[in-house]
Amino acid sequence: MAQVTKRIGLSLGADLCWPICYEEIVKALALDLPVGKDRVRFETARVSIDPFSLRDPCRYDLILDRVTHWYSTSREYIKKAVLMDDLYVLNNPFSIQAMEKHSTYAAMMRLGFPIPETWMIPPKDYDWTEDLKTTLRSYAHFFDLGEIGSRIGYPLFMKPYDGGAWVGVSRIEDEGALRAAYENSGKRVMHLQKAVHPFDLFVRCIGVGPQTRIIKYEASAPLHARYTTEKGFVDAEEARLLEDMTLTINTFFGWDFNSCEALRKDGTFYPIDFANACPDSQVTSLHFHFPWLVKAKVRWSIFAAATGRRMRKTMDWDPYIAIADERGMPFRERLAAYAKIARKRLDEAAFERFCAKHLAHLDEVAWTFFGTPRAKEAVRLKVAALFPGHEVEEFTERFWAAIQRWREEEGRPS
Repeated sequence: MAQVTKRIGLSLGADLCWPICYEEIVKALALDLPVGKDRVRFETARVSIDPFSLRDPCRYDLILDRVTHWYSTSREYIKKAVLMDDLYVLNNPFSIQAMEKHSTYAAMMRLGFPIPETWMIPPKDYDWTEDLKTTLRSYAHFFDLGEIGSRIGYPLFMKPYDGGAWVGVSRIEDEGALRAAYENSGKRVMHLQKAVHPFDLFVRCIGVGPQTRIIKYEASAPLHARYTTEKGFVDAEEARLLEDMTLTINTFFGWDFNSCEALRKDGTFYPIDFANACPDSQVTSLHFHFPWLVKAKVRWSIFAAATGRRMRKTMDWDPYIAIADERGMPFRERLAAYAKIARKRLDEAAFERFCAKHLAHLDEVAWTFFGTPRAKEAVRLKVAALFPGHEVEEFTERFWAAIQRWREEEGRPS
Protein backbone atom coordinates (compact mmCIF):
# COMPACT_ATOMS: atom_id res chain seq x y z
CA MET A 1 0.00 0.00 0.00
CA ALA A 2 1.19 3.52 -0.78
CA GLN A 3 1.26 6.06 2.02
CA VAL A 4 -0.71 9.16 1.03
CA THR A 5 -1.12 12.41 2.96
CA LYS A 6 -4.23 14.43 2.25
CA ARG A 7 -3.78 18.13 2.94
CA ILE A 8 -6.80 20.09 4.17
CA GLY A 9 -6.52 23.86 3.88
CA LEU A 10 -8.46 26.29 6.05
CA SER A 11 -9.12 29.52 4.16
CA LEU A 12 -10.04 31.92 6.93
CA GLY A 13 -11.10 35.46 7.62
CA ALA A 14 -12.03 36.50 11.14
CA ASP A 15 -12.49 32.90 12.29
CA LEU A 16 -10.50 32.25 15.47
CA CYS A 17 -12.18 29.61 17.61
CA TRP A 18 -13.39 26.78 15.38
CA PRO A 19 -10.14 26.43 13.33
CA ILE A 20 -8.17 25.81 16.52
CA CYS A 21 -10.69 23.19 17.63
CA TYR A 22 -10.82 21.61 14.18
CA GLU A 23 -7.04 21.35 13.90
CA GLU A 24 -6.58 19.93 17.39
CA ILE A 25 -9.30 17.31 16.91
CA VAL A 26 -7.94 16.19 13.51
CA LYS A 27 -4.50 15.89 15.09
CA ALA A 28 -5.84 13.91 18.05
CA LEU A 29 -7.74 11.52 15.75
CA ALA A 30 -4.35 10.38 14.38
CA LEU A 31 -6.02 8.91 11.31
CA ASP A 32 -4.20 6.36 9.16
CA LEU A 33 -6.95 4.88 7.00
CA PRO A 34 -6.98 2.08 4.44
CA VAL A 35 -8.71 3.65 1.43
CA GLY A 36 -8.59 1.63 -1.78
CA LYS A 37 -4.96 0.65 -2.37
CA ASP A 38 -3.56 3.41 -0.15
CA ARG A 39 -3.15 4.29 3.47
CA VAL A 40 -4.29 7.84 4.01
CA ARG A 41 -3.13 10.31 6.61
CA PHE A 42 -4.22 13.94 7.02
CA GLU A 43 -2.65 17.25 7.81
CA THR A 44 -4.19 20.71 8.09
CA ALA A 45 -2.77 24.07 7.09
CA ARG A 46 -3.93 27.67 7.05
CA VAL A 47 -4.25 28.98 3.47
CA SER A 48 -2.07 32.07 3.10
CA ILE A 49 -2.66 34.98 0.73
CA ASP A 50 0.19 35.13 -1.80
CA PRO A 51 0.82 35.99 -5.44
CA PHE A 52 0.27 32.92 -7.60
CA SER A 53 0.70 31.75 -11.15
CA LEU A 54 -2.46 30.34 -12.65
CA ARG A 55 -0.39 27.26 -13.58
CA ASP A 56 0.95 26.70 -10.05
CA PRO A 57 -0.29 23.34 -8.74
CA CYS A 58 -2.63 23.54 -5.77
CA ARG A 59 -1.05 22.44 -2.49
CA TYR A 60 -4.32 21.18 -1.02
CA ASP A 61 -6.65 18.25 -1.60
CA LEU A 62 -9.58 20.04 0.05
CA ILE A 63 -10.16 23.59 1.25
CA LEU A 64 -12.71 24.59 3.84
CA ASP A 65 -13.31 28.16 2.73
CA ARG A 66 -14.63 31.07 4.78
CA VAL A 67 -13.54 34.13 2.75
CA THR A 68 -14.69 33.54 -0.84
CA HIS A 69 -17.89 35.50 -0.26
CA TRP A 70 -16.00 38.74 0.39
CA TYR A 71 -12.27 38.58 -0.40
CA SER A 72 -11.48 38.49 -4.11
CA THR A 73 -7.86 37.24 -4.02
CA SER A 74 -8.72 34.12 -2.05
CA ARG A 75 -11.81 33.58 -4.17
CA GLU A 76 -9.88 33.73 -7.43
CA TYR A 77 -7.16 31.39 -6.11
CA ILE A 78 -9.79 28.84 -5.14
CA LYS A 79 -11.67 29.20 -8.43
CA LYS A 80 -8.40 28.65 -10.30
CA ALA A 81 -7.65 25.55 -8.25
CA VAL A 82 -11.11 24.07 -8.84
CA LEU A 83 -10.72 24.51 -12.60
CA MET A 84 -7.04 23.62 -12.96
CA ASP A 85 -6.44 21.12 -10.15
CA ASP A 86 -9.82 19.55 -9.35
CA LEU A 87 -9.70 20.97 -5.82
CA TYR A 88 -12.64 20.05 -3.62
CA VAL A 89 -13.84 23.11 -1.73
CA LEU A 90 -16.56 23.82 0.79
CA ASN A 91 -18.42 25.74 -0.74
CA ASN A 92 -18.61 26.06 -4.52
CA PRO A 93 -17.04 29.51 -5.12
CA PHE A 94 -18.79 30.05 -8.45
CA SER A 95 -22.17 29.50 -6.84
CA ILE A 96 -21.48 31.70 -3.82
CA GLN A 97 -20.38 34.54 -6.08
CA ALA A 98 -23.41 34.24 -8.37
CA MET A 99 -26.24 33.17 -6.06
CA GLU A 100 -27.36 36.19 -4.12
CA LYS A 101 -30.63 36.13 -2.16
CA HIS A 102 -32.61 37.15 -5.25
CA SER A 103 -31.62 34.11 -7.30
CA THR A 104 -32.19 31.73 -4.43
CA TYR A 105 -35.70 33.05 -3.87
CA ALA A 106 -36.52 32.68 -7.56
CA ALA A 107 -35.05 29.17 -7.73
CA MET A 108 -36.94 27.85 -4.74
CA MET A 109 -40.17 29.48 -5.98
CA ARG A 110 -39.57 27.50 -9.17
CA LEU A 111 -39.38 24.32 -7.08
CA GLY A 112 -42.65 25.18 -5.35
CA PHE A 113 -41.32 26.23 -1.94
CA PRO A 114 -43.72 28.52 -0.02
CA ILE A 115 -41.58 31.65 -0.37
CA PRO A 116 -43.41 34.80 0.82
CA GLU A 117 -44.50 37.32 -1.85
CA THR A 118 -41.34 39.19 -2.89
CA TRP A 119 -40.76 42.17 -5.19
CA MET A 120 -37.58 43.84 -6.39
CA ILE A 121 -37.60 47.63 -6.71
CA PRO A 122 -35.05 49.88 -8.46
CA PRO A 123 -32.60 51.72 -6.21
CA LYS A 124 -33.38 55.16 -4.90
CA ASP A 125 -30.02 56.56 -6.06
CA TYR A 126 -27.28 55.66 -8.55
CA ASP A 127 -23.64 56.15 -9.44
CA TRP A 128 -24.40 58.41 -12.37
CA THR A 129 -22.78 57.98 -15.78
CA GLU A 130 -23.85 59.32 -19.16
CA ASP A 131 -24.84 55.84 -20.40
CA LEU A 132 -26.89 55.20 -17.28
CA LYS A 133 -28.68 58.52 -17.65
CA THR A 134 -29.67 57.56 -21.20
CA THR A 135 -30.84 54.12 -20.09
CA LEU A 136 -32.96 55.43 -17.23
CA ARG A 137 -34.37 58.28 -19.29
CA SER A 138 -35.50 55.76 -21.91
CA TYR A 139 -36.62 52.79 -19.85
CA ALA A 140 -37.07 53.58 -16.16
CA HIS A 141 -40.73 54.28 -15.43
CA PHE A 142 -42.11 56.15 -12.46
CA PHE A 143 -43.78 53.77 -10.03
CA ASP A 144 -46.05 54.12 -7.05
CA LEU A 145 -44.22 52.62 -4.09
CA GLY A 146 -47.32 52.84 -1.91
CA GLU A 147 -49.35 50.83 -4.42
CA ILE A 148 -46.70 48.09 -4.43
CA GLY A 149 -46.72 48.03 -0.64
CA SER A 150 -50.50 47.65 -0.64
CA ARG A 151 -50.33 44.80 -3.15
CA ILE A 152 -47.77 42.94 -1.02
CA GLY A 153 -49.51 43.72 2.27
CA TYR A 154 -48.19 44.90 5.63
CA PRO A 155 -46.17 44.15 7.62
CA LEU A 156 -43.36 43.59 5.13
CA PHE A 157 -39.58 43.70 5.09
CA MET A 158 -37.32 45.84 2.95
CA LYS A 159 -33.92 44.22 2.56
CA PRO A 160 -31.00 44.23 0.11
CA TYR A 161 -31.53 41.76 -2.73
CA ASP A 162 -28.07 40.25 -2.15
CA GLY A 163 -28.42 40.27 1.63
CA GLY A 164 -26.11 39.32 4.47
CA ALA A 165 -25.77 39.79 8.24
CA TRP A 166 -29.10 41.65 8.53
CA VAL A 167 -27.50 44.78 7.05
CA GLY A 168 -30.03 47.22 5.61
CA VAL A 169 -33.07 45.22 6.76
CA SER A 170 -36.18 47.16 7.85
CA ARG A 171 -39.51 45.90 9.13
CA ILE A 172 -42.22 48.04 7.54
CA GLU A 173 -45.63 48.50 9.18
CA ASP A 174 -47.31 50.99 6.83
CA GLU A 175 -46.91 53.13 3.73
CA GLY A 176 -45.27 56.01 5.57
CA ALA A 177 -42.57 53.75 6.96
CA LEU A 178 -42.10 52.18 3.53
CA ARG A 179 -41.51 55.52 1.85
CA ALA A 180 -39.14 56.63 4.61
CA ALA A 181 -37.11 53.42 4.41
CA TYR A 182 -36.87 53.73 0.63
CA GLU A 183 -35.68 57.34 0.88
CA ASN A 184 -32.86 56.14 3.15
CA SER A 185 -31.91 53.06 1.10
CA GLY A 186 -29.36 54.89 -1.05
CA LYS A 187 -27.87 52.93 -3.94
CA ARG A 188 -28.87 49.49 -2.69
CA VAL A 189 -31.17 47.38 -4.87
CA MET A 190 -33.90 46.28 -2.50
CA HIS A 191 -36.45 43.54 -2.10
CA LEU A 192 -39.82 44.03 -0.51
CA GLN A 193 -41.01 40.80 1.07
CA LYS A 194 -44.27 40.12 2.83
CA ALA A 195 -43.73 39.26 6.47
CA VAL A 196 -44.76 35.84 7.72
CA HIS A 197 -46.96 37.22 10.48
CA PRO A 198 -47.86 36.08 13.00
CA PHE A 199 -45.53 33.09 13.21
CA ASP A 200 -45.17 30.72 16.12
CA LEU A 201 -41.68 29.33 15.47
CA PHE A 202 -38.41 30.56 13.92
CA VAL A 203 -35.78 27.91 13.17
CA ARG A 204 -32.36 27.66 11.60
CA CYS A 205 -31.38 24.34 10.10
CA ILE A 206 -27.62 24.01 9.59
CA GLY A 207 -26.41 21.56 6.95
CA VAL A 208 -22.87 20.21 6.61
CA GLY A 209 -22.80 17.59 3.88
CA PRO A 210 -25.74 15.28 4.73
CA GLN A 211 -25.61 16.27 8.44
CA THR A 212 -28.24 18.66 9.78
CA ARG A 213 -29.04 20.36 13.06
CA ILE A 214 -32.30 22.21 13.70
CA ILE A 215 -32.13 25.03 16.24
CA LYS A 216 -34.88 27.29 17.56
CA TYR A 217 -33.79 30.83 16.73
CA GLU A 218 -34.66 34.13 18.42
CA ALA A 219 -33.76 36.81 15.88
CA SER A 220 -34.52 39.73 18.20
CA ALA A 221 -32.15 38.54 20.93
CA PRO A 222 -28.50 39.64 21.22
CA LEU A 223 -26.20 37.61 18.95
CA HIS A 224 -24.94 35.42 21.79
CA ALA A 225 -28.52 34.40 22.69
CA ARG A 226 -30.18 33.91 19.29
CA TYR A 227 -29.45 30.19 19.05
CA THR A 228 -31.52 28.72 21.85
CA THR A 229 -30.98 25.37 23.51
CA GLU A 230 -34.66 24.47 23.62
CA LYS A 231 -35.58 20.92 22.60
CA GLY A 232 -38.73 19.25 21.35
CA PHE A 233 -40.03 22.28 19.43
CA VAL A 234 -40.63 20.28 16.21
CA ASP A 235 -42.04 16.80 15.76
CA ALA A 236 -40.44 14.06 13.66
CA GLU A 237 -42.31 14.95 10.46
CA GLU A 238 -41.46 18.66 10.80
CA ALA A 239 -37.83 17.79 11.44
CA ARG A 240 -37.70 15.65 8.30
CA LEU A 241 -39.33 18.42 6.27
CA LEU A 242 -36.77 20.98 7.47
CA GLU A 243 -33.91 18.59 6.77
CA ASP A 244 -35.28 17.89 3.29
CA MET A 245 -35.61 21.62 2.60
CA THR A 246 -32.07 22.35 3.76
CA LEU A 247 -30.41 19.52 1.82
CA THR A 248 -32.40 20.37 -1.31
CA ILE A 249 -31.34 24.02 -1.16
CA ASN A 250 -27.71 23.13 -0.46
CA THR A 251 -27.33 20.63 -3.28
CA PHE A 252 -29.30 22.76 -5.75
CA PHE A 253 -26.70 25.50 -5.36
CA GLY A 254 -23.67 23.25 -4.87
CA TRP A 255 -23.15 24.10 -1.21
CA ASP A 256 -21.75 21.63 1.32
CA PHE A 257 -22.29 24.00 4.21
CA ASN A 258 -25.25 26.36 4.60
CA SER A 259 -28.08 27.28 6.92
CA CYS A 260 -31.78 27.70 6.18
CA GLU A 261 -34.02 30.04 8.18
CA ALA A 262 -37.73 29.25 8.19
CA LEU A 263 -40.81 30.58 9.98
CA ARG A 264 -43.79 28.41 10.89
CA LYS A 265 -47.26 29.85 10.45
CA ASP A 266 -50.45 27.78 10.66
CA GLY A 267 -48.40 24.59 10.40
CA THR A 268 -46.49 25.61 7.25
CA PHE A 269 -42.76 26.39 7.26
CA TYR A 270 -41.86 29.36 5.06
CA PRO A 271 -38.16 29.60 4.13
CA ILE A 272 -37.18 33.27 4.39
CA ASP A 273 -33.36 33.33 4.37
CA PHE A 274 -31.42 30.41 2.98
CA ALA A 275 -28.47 31.77 1.00
CA ASN A 276 -26.16 31.56 4.02
CA ALA A 277 -23.25 29.70 2.48
CA CYS A 278 -20.87 31.20 5.03
CA PRO A 279 -23.07 30.75 8.11
CA ASP A 280 -22.32 31.33 11.78
CA SER A 281 -19.43 29.15 12.93
CA GLN A 282 -18.27 31.02 16.03
CA VAL A 283 -18.61 29.95 19.63
CA THR A 284 -19.83 33.46 20.43
CA SER A 285 -23.04 32.80 18.52
CA LEU A 286 -23.38 29.00 18.56
CA HIS A 287 -22.20 28.34 22.16
CA PHE A 288 -23.89 24.99 23.09
CA HIS A 289 -24.14 23.99 19.42
CA PHE A 290 -20.51 24.88 18.62
CA PRO A 291 -18.99 21.42 19.26
CA TRP A 292 -21.59 19.79 17.00
CA LEU A 293 -20.57 22.08 14.15
CA VAL A 294 -16.85 21.44 14.62
CA LYS A 295 -17.46 17.68 14.60
CA ALA A 296 -19.69 17.94 11.52
CA LYS A 297 -16.97 19.85 9.65
CA VAL A 298 -14.37 17.27 10.67
CA ARG A 299 -16.51 14.34 9.51
CA TRP A 300 -17.47 15.80 6.15
CA SER A 301 -14.06 17.20 5.23
CA ILE A 302 -12.22 14.00 6.22
CA PHE A 303 -14.71 11.90 4.23
CA ALA A 304 -14.46 14.13 1.17
CA ALA A 305 -10.65 14.29 1.27
CA ALA A 306 -10.12 10.59 2.03
CA THR A 307 -12.43 9.31 -0.69
CA GLY A 308 -11.33 11.80 -3.33
CA ARG A 309 -14.84 13.19 -3.61
CA ARG A 310 -15.17 15.05 -6.90
CA MET A 311 -16.30 18.64 -7.00
CA ARG A 312 -19.56 19.17 -8.87
CA LYS A 313 -18.43 22.24 -10.80
CA THR A 314 -21.78 22.92 -12.50
CA MET A 315 -25.15 23.22 -10.83
CA ASP A 316 -27.16 20.67 -12.89
CA TRP A 317 -30.63 21.88 -11.92
CA ASP A 318 -32.61 19.88 -14.49
CA PRO A 319 -33.42 16.84 -12.27
CA TYR A 320 -35.01 19.11 -9.67
CA ILE A 321 -36.93 21.14 -12.23
CA ALA A 322 -38.26 17.97 -13.87
CA ILE A 323 -39.86 17.07 -10.54
CA ALA A 324 -41.13 20.65 -10.10
CA ASP A 325 -42.90 20.38 -13.45
CA GLU A 326 -44.82 17.21 -12.57
CA ARG A 327 -48.44 18.32 -12.38
CA GLY A 328 -50.60 17.39 -9.46
CA MET A 329 -47.79 16.26 -7.16
CA PRO A 330 -48.27 17.64 -3.62
CA PHE A 331 -45.39 19.78 -2.40
CA ARG A 332 -44.39 17.37 0.37
CA GLU A 333 -44.00 14.56 -2.18
CA ARG A 334 -42.00 16.82 -4.47
CA LEU A 335 -39.78 17.89 -1.58
CA ALA A 336 -39.11 14.25 -0.67
CA ALA A 337 -38.14 13.62 -4.30
CA TYR A 338 -35.80 16.62 -4.30
CA ALA A 339 -34.26 15.42 -1.04
CA LYS A 340 -33.69 11.96 -2.50
CA ILE A 341 -31.55 13.60 -5.21
CA ALA A 342 -29.81 15.67 -2.55
CA ARG A 343 -28.91 12.70 -0.36
CA LYS A 344 -27.61 10.81 -3.38
CA ARG A 345 -25.46 13.76 -4.43
CA LEU A 346 -24.10 13.97 -0.89
CA ASP A 347 -23.31 10.22 -0.85
CA GLU A 348 -25.20 9.95 2.43
CA ALA A 349 -25.05 6.16 2.71
CA ALA A 350 -21.33 6.00 1.87
CA PHE A 351 -20.67 8.87 4.29
CA GLU A 352 -22.42 7.08 7.14
CA ARG A 353 -20.53 3.85 6.45
CA PHE A 354 -17.22 5.75 6.35
CA CYS A 355 -17.91 7.50 9.66
CA ALA A 356 -18.95 4.25 11.34
CA LYS A 357 -15.80 2.50 10.13
CA HIS A 358 -13.15 5.21 10.42
CA LEU A 359 -14.43 7.95 12.72
CA ALA A 360 -16.12 5.99 15.48
CA HIS A 361 -13.62 7.43 17.98
CA LEU A 362 -14.42 11.04 17.04
CA ASP A 363 -17.02 11.32 19.82
CA GLU A 364 -14.48 10.41 22.48
CA VAL A 365 -11.74 12.60 21.01
CA ALA A 366 -14.06 15.62 20.77
CA TRP A 367 -15.54 15.07 24.23
CA THR A 368 -12.03 15.00 25.69
CA PHE A 369 -10.77 17.99 23.71
CA PHE A 370 -13.68 20.23 24.64
CA GLY A 371 -12.72 19.84 28.28
CA THR A 372 -9.10 20.99 27.79
CA PRO A 373 -7.38 24.33 28.46
CA ARG A 374 -6.62 24.57 24.73
CA ALA A 375 -10.33 24.50 23.92
CA LYS A 376 -11.02 27.16 26.53
CA GLU A 377 -8.21 29.27 25.07
CA ALA A 378 -9.93 29.09 21.66
CA VAL A 379 -13.13 30.36 23.27
CA ARG A 380 -11.32 33.20 25.01
CA LEU A 381 -9.57 34.30 21.81
CA LYS A 382 -12.86 34.75 19.99
CA VAL A 383 -14.53 36.46 22.95
CA ALA A 384 -11.59 38.87 23.28
CA ALA A 385 -11.89 39.76 19.59
CA LEU A 386 -15.58 40.71 19.88
CA PHE A 387 -16.30 41.86 23.45
CA PRO A 388 -15.00 44.85 25.43
CA GLY A 389 -12.24 44.02 27.86
CA HIS A 390 -14.38 44.21 30.97
CA GLU A 391 -16.74 41.54 29.55
CA VAL A 392 -14.15 39.03 28.30
CA GLU A 393 -14.01 36.97 31.47
CA GLU A 394 -17.79 36.91 31.93
CA PHE A 395 -18.55 35.77 28.39
CA THR A 396 -15.65 33.33 28.21
CA GLU A 397 -17.08 31.58 31.27
CA ARG A 398 -20.60 31.75 29.85
CA PHE A 399 -19.65 30.08 26.56
CA TRP A 400 -17.34 27.62 28.28
CA ALA A 401 -20.19 26.57 30.58
CA ALA A 402 -22.41 26.01 27.52
CA ILE A 403 -19.77 23.73 25.99
CA GLN A 404 -19.48 21.77 29.25
CA ARG A 405 -23.24 21.40 29.27
CA TRP A 406 -22.99 19.98 25.73
CA ARG A 407 -20.36 17.52 26.93
CA GLU A 408 -22.76 16.29 29.61
CA GLU A 409 -25.97 16.24 27.57
CA GLU A 410 -24.82 15.26 24.07
CA GLY A 411 -21.10 14.84 23.74
CA ARG A 412 -20.33 12.04 26.19
CA PRO A 413 -19.23 8.92 24.25
CA SER A 414 -21.63 5.99 24.53
